[in-house]
This record gives sequence, C-alpha cells and structure tokens, in this order.
Amino acid sequence: MNTVLHKAETRGHANHGWLDSHHTFSFANYYNPDRMNFGVLRVLNDDIVSGGKGFGTHPHDNMEIISIPLEGDLEHKDSMGNTTVIREGDVQVMSAGTGIFHSEYNKNPDKPVKFLQIWVFPNKKDVTPRYDQITVGDLEKENAFYQVLSPNANDQGVWIHQDSWFHMGTFEAGKEGSYSLKKEGNGVYAFVIEGEVEIEGQNLGKRDGFGLWNTPEIHVKSNTASKILLMEIPMNL
Repeated sequence: MNTVLHKAETRGHANHGWLDSHHTFSFANYYNPDRMNFGVLRVLNDDIVSGGKGFGTHPHDNMEIISIPLEGDLEHKDSMGNTTVIREGDVQVMSAGTGIFHSEYNKNPDKPVKFLQIWVFPNKKDVTPRYDQITVGDLEKENAFYQVLSPNANDQGVWIHQDSWFHMGTFEAGKEGSYSLKKEGNGVYAFVIEGEVEIEGQNLGKRDGFGLWNTPEIHVKSNTASKILLMEIPMNL
C-alpha cells in the first residue's frame, strides 16, 4: 500500500475578501510541484463565499467538475440554459467537454455558502457538455459509505466521463466502515469533511486529505462523529 498525507494546514490558501479558499492541489496562485494532482483528481477546493457574492461567468473545457455544498445555497447559471440552486445534501456535476460558460453565486445575501469544488480529468475529450444534480438524502446510510457518483449513468448518483466512484459516509463515534475498490489500478483519496477518523492506522482531522493506492480495500474508524468523502480515482493520467 502506498499513501500520501495532506494535512489541512498545509493546503494552499487564498482570501479575496468575498472568497476564502483552501486548495489541496496547485490552483491559481498556489503552486506546489509536489501537489499537482492525485491520479486524475486535479482540483479539490474548499470554498467559502460571502453573502451575495460569487464567481462571474467564466469558461471550462475538457474537465469533469463536481460541486458538493456543505452549508448554504449556491446558485448556478450556465451556457446550456441551466439556472439552479444547489444546497447541502446535493451533488452537482458538469462535463465541460467542448466548452461551457457558467457562474456561481451565493444565493443568500446574509450568510456564507460553503462548498467543495472538485475537478477530475475525463477519459474522453471534446464530449457534448452536460449538467446534472441530485439530492443524496434518500441515498444516505447510517455508519456506512453510500455511492454518490460513478462512471455509469444507470448507477446510483450522478455520473462522469471517468472510471471514478465517489462515496460519502456519516459515522457516529466509535463506528467502523470499509470500502472495496471497484477497479484495479485505482486509488482512493479520502477527505475528512467533519470530525476525526483513522484510516489504515493514520489519524486524520477535519479537512485533512489522505490518498491510498496499491490496495484492494481500506478500513475507516471514526473517533468522533464524522463525515467523510471517498474519491476512487484512476492513478494513471
């Protein structure tokens, strides 16, 4: 088993006033040659946007973009004609493909919105752009991981153009869980949204990231009430 540990306090940080962002991997003005990606996982940003503020219209292409709100309401508009709001308990996905424009704004003027934005390199270039979002509340399980993203449009959760599977889990203190990888050659990047956990002997706290590969399964123990995102990712770009 190979591992890489990214403690929360080692992430890149940019505070623009209206945007407070932590970057697990190199992004914008944060550049670290040792923190470019984890396999095809290119971006993991932990963003807080002030009330009424947001990202103006900007382009993307040939990237799978996943947004997971943690608190508040994020309004999305794009060049495909979608105008939506995503909230805690939702997962949003865009396949940028041949190119899209979109904007993201805090829907509420009086409180922040917190969300994770994740970019994954696709396994197909120049696909037709697409958008989807789901509410994962009906999928949740207690003290177990549940799937929120896969490569298969007919499978549980949203889907992307990549052999990746995302699972989330909310655990009570003292509970344990395990995850078996779906595809040989993939790794898992675990991100602790809340709480304190132990994964394969490594203690992790809030917003810590831990990558594991060359293993068929990982084991998780929750030391406190916790919420964890597991991202199974191809390791070869």
